[in-house]
Amino acid sequence: MNTFKSRLIAVGVAVAVTVGIDQWTKFLAIDHLQGQPEQFFFNDILRLTFVRNTGAFLSLGSDLGPVLRPLLLNIFPAVLLLGLLYYIFREKRLNRWQTVALALIVGGGLSNIVDRLMYGHVVDMLHLKVGSLQTGIFNVADMAIMAGMFMMLPFAFQKDPEEEEETEEPLPQETTDEAVTG
Repeated sequence: MNTFKSRLIAVGVAVAVTVGIDQWTKFLAIDHLQGQPEQFFFNDILRLTFVRNTGAFLSLGSDLGPVLRPLLLNIFPAVLLLGLLYYIFREKRLNRWQTVALALIVGGGLSNIVDRLMYGHVVDMLHLKVGSLQTGIFNVADMAIMAGMFMMLPFAFQKDPEEEEETEEPLPQETTDEAVTG
């Protein structure tokens, strides 16, 4: 995925689909879950719970003051997302999977920032629980961010081809008795 046009299309589609589905599910949550009791599905593994999250992941930062909260939850993430977009279009060695993975992270982050800027909170509604193990309450944007991160994991452990060339040591030349005695 080396051409700017193909990357632009891939990133544009991934971001648009992520933001669109996330905003649609948040609209549905507001319309159908707000003020309602928790709903259970799949033998109580999936729970739909309406929450307005004024913080970040697991409500971290929700108790920050009026200056720090916008700075840490809106401006800092927006700068990171712009940096990530710059990297996507600047780094020539990204393949299609890496481009889409990073675009999912951008789309999820963007959708949550849009919510914080427009409403002062993010709507979360999904909660998984299996036995005593459970997640925090999250949304589709959070799923896109995590999917992008998991898609990038295999690439995080791959050696860069340039690094492999630098670390390879030349093989020692074999010497034989004939070569020495001539």
